Amino acid sequence: MEDNIRIELNDAQIYQDNNLVLKDVNFKIKAGEFVYMVGKTGSGKSSLLKTLYGEIPLTHGTGRVEGFALENLKDKEIPLLRRKLGIVFQDFKLLRDRTVGENLEFVLKAIGIKEKNEIKEKIQKALESVNLTTKYHKYPHELSGGEQQRVVIARALLNEPGLILADEPTGNLDPETSNEILRLLVQIAQKGTSVLLATHDYDLIRAYPSRTIICNGGVINEAVAQR
Repeated sequence: MEDNIRIELNDAQIYQDNNLVLKDVNFKIKAGEFVYMVGKTGSGKSSLLKTLYGEIPLTHGTGRVEGFALENLKDKEIPLLRRKLGIVFQDFKLLRDRTVGENLEFVLKAIGIKEKNEIKEKIQKALESVNLTTKYHKYPHELSGGEQQRVVIARALLNEPGLILADEPTGNLDPETSNEILRLLVQIAQKGTSVLLATHDYDLIRAYPSRTIICNGGVINEAVAQR
């Protein structure tokens, strides 16, 4: 795999609960690319993302994500793969009984970072990147939905990943806040971190046109961005 390729799938078959949802999947995503993935509910978007971060095994075809071979991925390698990724979910998955800072510290300690100054620096840098430095001591319930999603993006950026996988990150947000989150993810891609964003919000795609992968009828096609 070329050094600047973050994702490469060749003739991949994507399954969900032993059901084939996408066949003959072929695409690459390069460093710094911002790519949408669209499709109806059940079209295979989430299953494809789960395959990319190792939750669903790739049993047919070949795939590379951040240098890891998905078709040969061992259980012990999955945490190592995920440390090279940032994963952003629709439903935040924040620890409700911990502050913003404690949520981020928990993640860093979980991946083996113990040195206090390093933890502090990584958290500061991540919060600066999403404009949330003043929310360090706030609990999730004290934040708006948009602020909570910014914390999730900060969490995804903690280990300075080369790739962010975002599954409907604006699904629970109002249109104005959704625009803010999209703008932030586009800026992150412009700084060199690739972003693959699954969405069914076509208004956002029209507002921020970019390369688009379409999941439809069990296959993948690409649309040219309309500017």
